[in-house]
Amino acid sequence: MNDITDIKSQVRSYIYEAFLFGAGNGVEDDASLLARGVLDSTGVLELILFLEQQFGIQVEDAEMLPENLDSIVSIERFVQRKREARQAGTGGA
Repeated sequence: MNDITDIKSQVRSYIYEAFLFGAGNGVEDDASLLARGVLDSTGVLELILFLEQQFGIQVEDAEMLPENLDSIVSIERFVQRKREARQAGTGGA
């Protein structure tokens, strides 16, 4: 559980610094980052690069979906699935 909390806090910190410029309270963990205007298409690509570098995962084109990347909670779950798959040796989510 600590690992999951760590993923969420790192993703939240990155989003606040990179896209909200540290201003305000940010967004709720389950809020849509696209609908709130926090992320646009370029922001999604920047987020993917961060996730790949920070967590050692590879985000495939077919995985670039809102259900994986549209909220802090969904990103957290996606990263956890990718890490578990990598540890299991299957490589996918």
